[in-house]
Amino acid sequence: MNISEIISYWGYPDEVYDIVTKDGYILGLYRIPYGKTKKFNNTAQRLVVYLQHGLFTSASSWISNLPNNSLGFILADAGYDVWLGNSRGTTWSRKHTYLKTDSKEFWSFSFDEMAKYDLPAFIDFIVNRTGQKKIFYIGHSQGTTIAFITFSTIPKIAERIKIFFALAPVFSIKYLKSPFVKMAYKLKPVIKAFSGNKEFLSNTSFKRFIGSKLCPLKIFGVLCREFLFMIYGYDTKNLNMVRTNMFSSVNPALSVSLERLLHFFQLFNSDQLKAFDWGSPAQNLLHYNQKESPVYNVSKMNVPTATWSGKNDYLADPDDVRILLSEITKSIYHKTISYYNHLDFLFGLDVYQKVYHDIIDIMQANS
Repeated sequence: MNISEIISYWGYPDEVYDIVTKDGYILGLYRIPYGKTKKFNNTAQRLVVYLQHGLFTSASSWISNLPNNSLGFILADAGYDVWLGNSRGTTWSRKHTYLKTDSKEFWSFSFDEMAKYDLPAFIDFIVNRTGQKKIFYIGHSQGTTIAFITFSTIPKIAERIKIFFALAPVFSIKYLKSPFVKMAYKLKPVIKAFSGNKEFLSNTSFKRFIGSKLCPLKIFGVLCREFLFMIYGYDTKNLNMVRTNMFSSVNPALSVSLERLLHFFQLFNSDQLKAFDWGSPAQNLLHYNQKESPVYNVSKMNVPTATWSGKNDYLADPDDVRILLSEITKSIYHKTISYYNHLDFLFGLDVYQKVYHDIIDIMQANS
């Protein structure tokens, strides 16, 4: 099912928009304008919440759980106007006004372009469409990374954010523990050769077969679970593996541009968030008018920010999060959950009690 079909399947209203960025990418934007809870008046203007997904996911990550544990549906039922964005290159944002999807030019983007073009295009459209001057922003993983960049470099967009909710925030990966990502980092030349400078882990029927047919089987389920844990961190008791298998089958977005992956790798062994390094002083001079890629100064982000992190998170390590928190000047809330890994913020069995309920409480207190 596509995102609209998932929303409709659970009986929620949906709207779909194609958003064109300034550099020509056509992005899928989805809306759940209201929920199924009758106590809210469906004609009343609702406060807007925008949800931004992570690196290897799409907007479906917010609605792949059951409605009472999916943040997109929970917020709609709580009376909010919910918008779900899809970054360029995901299954629902693979079109361009003039570039072909299989061209190298189409896949020539990193976090920089997503922060410079994608988020502003989404947020501008939502603000203009709803007439609301400020909106709530919720990001998971990469959804926080690009927000840190956008909100610290584009004040006009930052002014439109009422509160930034950062789940498993990724700012630097100096202390990253994921053995799978560390292995991929060492195999960069191999990955570059096989990707053809386009996309890494492209969406294929074989990959969909693994996610939807093999992983749900008991004999293969253990292997799939171990694979996820090697990437995101171990949590055998709280992570809802039934829904992660469902997520694998409905979310065929496990592909990223090579450039974006290399940008992620450039955060290794660094306690700073930097723009994409083009590989030589001459190339950086051409792109940035300086020999090194510039640092994104998150301390300039003038947005009230609430953060949640997990001690078992292999991607957003607690030590990296600690560095990030020292950079955030308008931190209004932080919570560390001792047993959470990177995916628990989407599929934890107790994610409503541990995270989502807090988010709604903060929103209601700032409405």
